[in-house]
Amino acid sequence: MTRKTIFALLAVFASCFVAGAQKYKYVDKSVAVVGNEVVLISDIEDMVKERRAQGLSSDHSLRCEVLENILETKLFLMQARIDSLSVSTDNVEAMLSQRVDNFLTLMGGQDKLEEYFGKPLYRLRQEWRQQYEDISLTQEEQAKIVKEVPDMTPLDVKGYMDTVDTKNLPIVPIKYQLSQICLYPDREAADLAVREKLLDLRERIINGEKFATLARMYSEDPGSARRGGELGMASKSIYWPVFSDAAMALKPGVISQIVETPDGFHIIEVLEKNGDMFNARHILLKPKYTSEDREKAFKTLDSLKTEIQNGAVSFQMAASFYSQDAPTRTNGGQMSDPNTGSSYFEIDQLKPEDYRAIKDLKEGEISDPVESTDNDGRPDEVKDFVVGKTNYKIIKVDKILPAHTATFENDFPLLQDEVKKERQMKAIDEFLEKKIEDTRIVIDPMFKDCEFRRQLWTSKIAQE
Repeated sequence: MTRKTIFALLAVFASCFVAGAQKYKYVDKSVAVVGNEVVLISDIEDMVKERRAQGLSSDHSLRCEVLENILETKLFLMQARIDSLSVSTDNVEAMLSQRVDNFLTLMGGQDKLEEYFGKPLYRLRQEWRQQYEDISLTQEEQAKIVKEVPDMTPLDVKGYMDTVDTKNLPIVPIKYQLSQICLYPDREAADLAVREKLLDLRERIINGEKFATLARMYSEDPGSARRGGELGMASKSIYWPVFSDAAMALKPGVISQIVETPDGFHIIEVLEKNGDMFNARHILLKPKYTSEDREKAFKTLDSLKTEIQNGAVSFQMAASFYSQDAPTRTNGGQMSDPNTGSSYFEIDQLKPEDYRAIKDLKEGEISDPVESTDNDGRPDEVKDFVVGKTNYKIIKVDKILPAHTATFENDFPLLQDEVKKERQMKAIDEFLEKKIEDTRIVIDPMFKDCEFRRQLWTSKIAQE
């Protein structure tokens, strides 16, 4: 169970009891007892507020599901303490810092955050730190349980194959092994053109034109442009460090020099600063490449494709000599997933433009030239675009692995993982069922109508 899942479930559970809590006072009470662990209404009040702040909601069936998950978490915590498991302090502090930053940004600053939760930030930090410590212990205990499940042997996998319904076997999606020859446009000229445009905009602002007006007209950050470039009060940690450093160094009303990030080029005006948070306007411009850049690259790639098809040179040799993408050039053009290192790609791992170029090709065929982007960027959690630098390429389909139902002969590692995961889930289930039976558990009668996944919980509901 991930920390995200646990918090989401805790929040849903809470809404059962404190809906409308901002209007009405409630009497704190325990709603469940697990051994020496108690679940209080007050324990879940803030989780309800968190969920509401994020625009999430709950319903009756979710409340029952959340209760069950909370009770399970308590059982894991109790056993973790018996086993003397330790908390990863570094992980807890990292998660806590991220959570505080996210809520400060979401609420628009410390004052509004404290007003919303009715508590000072130091108290919230204390409570959230305890939650993350509990989650860390829970995860450690789960890891300890599943670690005792041995690796699956071929005999185990064969037994699984003999007993499972074939329609329940995993489906292996289609996979592609690809190579590319990649050319880049004249980035220096494009960067210079953007810088000149931003210098002109900066001069116009200094001479009296409104930053917000020019941001609406010219900024290429669609999320902030319609707000006159304003980003909103947010933690500096959510931006590129060079952007945050430039903003934090500015006095309100001063226009920054040009700041380059992987998103593009910016000028920034800080509106307000509060600790490690700031609200700023910015104008973002991205380098543009001319039709001449594209035509020149496409002409070169067309010629290379023709030479390769005529046998004058191999794709691998051409990639080694002509491709400007260093990671693939050194490997004869062969592409690999930067996250896993695998040379095979599923459809959702390919850039859309790359997939469109190769989707109708057979093994050994080469695509027409295509405009794409490289991996020199990241999805941005604040803004609604993905960065990556323009390039032009041809792609060769080296091999296609068709989609198919997993087989013992061809997909043993996948099936081995599937069987092990099944055994691990069984180990978790057996642990919980034994703990439910052996632990003193009392559940408030308000949950008597819940349809729990584990029927053993029903026997723990107190009589009215």
